[in-house]
Amino acid sequence: MKTSPLLEFKNITVIKGGKRVLDSISISVNKGENIAILGPNGAGKSSFIKVITREYYPLPDEDSSCFKMLGHDIWNIFDLRNLLGIVSNDLQYTFTRDITGFDVVLSGFFSAVGLFNEKITQKMVNKAKKIIDFLEISHLKNRLLDEMSSGEARRFLIGRALVHDPKALILDEPANSLDMHAFYKFSNILRKIAKSGVSIILVTQNLHDVIPEIDRIILMKEGRFIEDGHKKDILNDKNISNLYEIPIEIISKNGYYYALRA
Repeated sequence: MKTSPLLEFKNITVIKGGKRVLDSISISVNKGENIAILGPNGAGKSSFIKVITREYYPLPDEDSSCFKMLGHDIWNIFDLRNLLGIVSNDLQYTFTRDITGFDVVLSGFFSAVGLFNEKITQKMVNKAKKIIDFLEISHLKNRLLDEMSSGEARRFLIGRALVHDPKALILDEPANSLDMHAFYKFSNILRKIAKSGVSIILVTQNLHDVIPEIDRIILMKEGRFIEDGHKKDILNDKNISNLYEIPIEIISKNGYYYALRA
């Protein structure tokens, strides 16, 4: 029996401020698939995520399907959290306040920024502890988020996204502001998540963010997907030079790809 794609767009166009921030994009992502959407600043990557979260709505068009999840095009926004976990820099800025890492993870059960008068069950506490252990941040759980490094805080936000056992984790520029040590640890955690069976949809402008477990690469430029395929076919000198409009040489090592000035 054929199963429906986890995520499916068809000919999606979004206009903001008189500009086409997304221009007839189409994508289908299957359950268990790990992909990266790679593109420069202004390519439309964040707009793509905002369509998923329904912050942006596409133009009505008889040939377009606004948004399908598992074959359905009508979803309650709160139901989506059980299918997709989303972590962005905007979310991290929202959590710049006096809240412990443990409470950040628990807040995912209520789609809240912090805990107020919510009824927290022992089952929730146990699940939060399990996720925190999995993400290797138990030693930080009682520390305030605004006292953590960017990489440490990012892992607690990922934990918040994982409490509902989502089918996929969408990461918007997850390695921004991380130093080399933090990036190394963060990258290993992403690999661990990918190996656990949760799909990774990575949105980034940096080629070295793409972990070895990601096989499919989509190149995005000026609101359009310009290339889509296996990373061995997509990540080459010609494609990446065209994407960033500068001469680039691509090298690979240990499953990672790097861009050098040609």
